[in-house]
Formats: sequence, C-alpha cells, structure tokens
Amino acid sequence: MSVVSCSSFTVPLDHPCLPGHFPGRPVVPGVVVLDHVLQALEAACGPLRGGLRLPQVKFLQPLLPGEPAQIVLEGAAPKWKFKVQRQDTLLASGELQAQGVAA
Repeated sequence: MSVVSCSSFTVPLDHPCLPGHFPGRPVVPGVVVLDHVLQALEAACGPLRGGLRLPQVKFLQPLLPGEPAQIVLEGAAPKWKFKVQRQDTLLASGELQAQGVAA
C-alpha cells in the first residue's frame, strides 16, 4: 500500500468535549480522534460520497489535550488503513472503507 497522506493535529486545551470527558484529567475522546482521521482523508482524497464505514478501530493509548499527534493514511479508494501516533507511540489504528463500493 502506498502512503496517501500524513498530517498532524493537536486538540486544544479548551476544546468543548474535554470538561465532560474525565473531569480533572481530560482525555481526548475517540470520536474526536476519528473526526481528525476523516478530515485527513478528505483533505487527501477530496469529499467522499456515500459515507464511510470503520470496520476496524483499535485505541491503544490515550491522547491528552495539547499533545501533538500524527495521522498516517495508506491505501486507495475504496479502502484505507490509518494510524494515529504521538511521536513513536501508536495511539490508534484501523480501517476506513467507502460505503457502497466493493473492496
């Protein structure tokens, strides 16, 4: 598989999801991490019609607010693999698949 895209993101300390996601010790929710993965895929491939499936996702380590993370996307339509990393630590990985398209 070829690398489609590499991008970075940081969830700011004042993000509105953080106060309710473990008060006193906030952790970036998985759905916020996945939203950044989807944004990276659309930035690399353009808008995707028909939506996406996430047949496999694993969260291995938490991402804390203010920590920079990198997204690596590999593959080509209709199926991609992704990794979310903090330096050399794998935080999350999984697969994305365009709906309605056979892989």
